[in-house]
Amino acid sequence: MNKKNTQEELNLLRQIQEKPETSQRELASELGYSLGKLNYCLTELKNKGLLKINNFSKQTDKLKYARYVLTPKGIALRTKLTFEFMKRKMREYEELKKEFESFKKD
Repeated sequence: MNKKNTQEELNLLRQIQEKPETSQRELASELGYSLGKLNYCLTELKNKGLLKINNFSKQTDKLKYARYVLTPKGIALRTKLTFEFMKRKMREYEELKKEFESFKKD
């Protein structure tokens, strides 16, 4: 998995965990995805066993919505991806710090 896909997956897992009852339209808008891309990503997460999608309907108006729930495997991956993201950012920080210090010496 490349860095861009990893970051997108992490962002999606974060959003789902923070707002499990959000609509696909809202989720797509918040992430800057098309509905088609979001649907594809959700299906892939479900197929990987990282996400459960529960459909509900309100009896009075038949409004259907989905609730997204991270599985234990999904939570573990989100944690791992967050940790890897933080390590990468710390490495970038250290590299920039060294570069800045070398400019200060000149």
